[in-house]
Amino acid sequence: MSARRTSRRRLRAIFAAPLAIAAASLVALVAALTGDGWRDTLSWVGLSVPILTVVWAMRARPS
Repeated sequence: MSARRTSRRRLRAIFAAPLAIAAASLVALVAALTGDGWRDTLSWVGLSVPILTVVWAMRARPS
């Protein structure tokens, strides 16, 4: 039973960041489609999260 709990913790750790990125993207897309003004700013910020994540990962990757 301990191994099962450990595997669940690993799954949470593995999928936490991708789920957060997906949630930010979804919120940003809905904001972009539903209004103007501050929602446009929210959409730009939210949709920049995946791009900035990829840039960060590429810079952090050893050569």
